[in-house]
Amino acid sequence: MYKRVLLKLSGEALSGNGQAFDPEVLAGLAKELKEIQQKGVELAIVVGGGNFIRGKMLAQMGMNRAQGDYMGMLGTVINALAVQNALENAGVDTRVQTAVHMQEVAEPFILRRAIRHLEKGRVVIFGAGTGSPYFSTDTTAALRASEIGADVILMAKNGVDGVYDSDPKKNPNAKKFNSLYYMDVLNKGLQVMDSTAISMCMDNDIDLIVFNMNERGNILKAIQQTVDGTLITKKK
Repeated sequence: MYKRVLLKLSGEALSGNGQAFDPEVLAGLAKELKEIQQKGVELAIVVGGGNFIRGKMLAQMGMNRAQGDYMGMLGTVINALAVQNALENAGVDTRVQTAVHMQEVAEPFILRRAIRHLEKGRVVIFGAGTGSPYFSTDTTAALRASEIGADVILMAKNGVDGVYDSDPKKNPNAKKFNSLYYMDVLNKGLQVMDSTAISMCMDNDIDLIVFNMNERGNILKAIQQTVDGTLITKKK
């Protein structure tokens, strides 16, 4: 069972019924994370902002890429606060840290403080990405996991139960991988994370588990390494 984990949530995983947030999804997520915390697991979270905005998409529409990325960072902070609220409603002690300073809203990201929060049993949610444009929240997850010394990154997907050789939603014959090495992901060009994030995970020897978060209990199963997903490692 992993001791310190980083959970990567997409913004879309929090949405539903045409709304940016689904209260039932947030409440269910908070309940599951509380159960995990009570087992002594140190939990950090990186959340995306795709339910609001994507910097790369805005750039394709003609907006300055850096400006679009900063807008996306603000979307991740909104999501971080929503997850924090859901967790605190469930009785979980939580802290939000942001890479862009906004002291009225959250703590600034300070590594030693984040680690201290984890050691005290608090869930730490990282918002605003890395604080720099041109870096995805996948890269943020890899960076923060490396910094806090996480054992694994849990890549919680919305309705997809692992890594496939092609899009399973478009190709019914897509082949699922139960396990992979990071070099396989890079060489095959598999769309798991961007290449920067994959390289960082590989260099720092952090496991990555890709699984379907829509099935209740899967986050705990991923921590226990019993989930039906895909495990990606540097070596055997």
